[in-house]
Amino acid sequence: MARPLIADIDLDALRHNYAVARALAPQSRSMAVIKANAYGHGAVACAKALEAVAPAFAVASLEEAETLREAGIRHPILLLEGIFEVKELARVEALGLWQVVHSDWQFDAVMNYPAAQPLPVWLKLDSGMHRLGYDPESFVDRWSRLKAAHRRVRDLHLVSHFASADQSDTAQFEHQWRVIESIRQRLEAPLCIANSPATLAKPVTHGQWNRPGIMLYGSNPLESELPAGVSLKPVMTLRSRLIAVQSLQGGEPVGYGSRWHTSRPSRIGVVAAGYGDGYDRHAADGTPILVDGQRCPLVGRVSMDMLTVDISHLPEADIGSEAVLWGRGLSVDEVASHGDTIGYTLLTGLLPRVPRRYHSGA
Repeated sequence: MARPLIADIDLDALRHNYAVARALAPQSRSMAVIKANAYGHGAVACAKALEAVAPAFAVASLEEAETLREAGIRHPILLLEGIFEVKELARVEALGLWQVVHSDWQFDAVMNYPAAQPLPVWLKLDSGMHRLGYDPESFVDRWSRLKAAHRRVRDLHLVSHFASADQSDTAQFEHQWRVIESIRQRLEAPLCIANSPATLAKPVTHGQWNRPGIMLYGSNPLESELPAGVSLKPVMTLRSRLIAVQSLQGGEPVGYGSRWHTSRPSRIGVVAAGYGDGYDRHAADGTPILVDGQRCPLVGRVSMDMLTVDISHLPEADIGSEAVLWGRGLSVDEVASHGDTIGYTLLTGLLPRVPRRYHSGA
């Protein structure tokens, strides 16, 4: 009998969420961000599920793009961090990839590369996050030089990244937007700046291209509720089963370090899932888990292969009862909040030993 921990991946939910992103920005083209193995969901399967509707994909590295090409994905693929070594340009050209340029060594590599055809370049502006990209005046200079290099570069786009688009109202976002808009107007540059939060809540940022990521997988990246009328569906449901039930008296410790003790006679269910699978070891007592569809609190520290849950209020729950760690009926964002983290971390942190099972529909 196989270990019961499974990640169910609902590809219809993925397509629904992509349709939401597209409907929010009908004048933009929305490339689907499927970096980090599609946020833990499986990049090849997600790309194939979206290839009929998404005009392009975005990944973090050449290796991620190569995996998609080897699987038969022929759509344009943008390298969000560009190349990491000059020698990668040959593969970028051979695979027909788009690339971000954010540093002068990348700029020089593109300008000196003897490409058979001009290479698409997405030039990165540091509009205030101060992570990657050129300051505004340097950006204008590099843009002008790339624009003049007709035989080496084509399809120039301005790309930048917001540090706080997930927040309701911040001076930092307004500053970044003013910087971007001033450069856009000055250069008449096509934009790709709207990530998931901006796609959802900042329509002024919708450009020729948007790049939704985490929202495609059903997670809400905003600090607030989703906008009125917007509904995202969880794509991954991580589920397991109870593999043991302990009946304990009051005052008994549970788990490593005796962090939690029973306060009364209790039934404790043992779930086949742990930090060796990607479930957060920092999850606090009280983190919700669905057992047979009913909310139950996690109790005690998460182990490598198991965790424990108080099922005292569920007399029918027993060995074999289903346990949903996150997904349908239990938001990954709510679970993440109990470990002082975010849904991105849990989804991308799901380890390879957890089988992904793909399906469409309920």
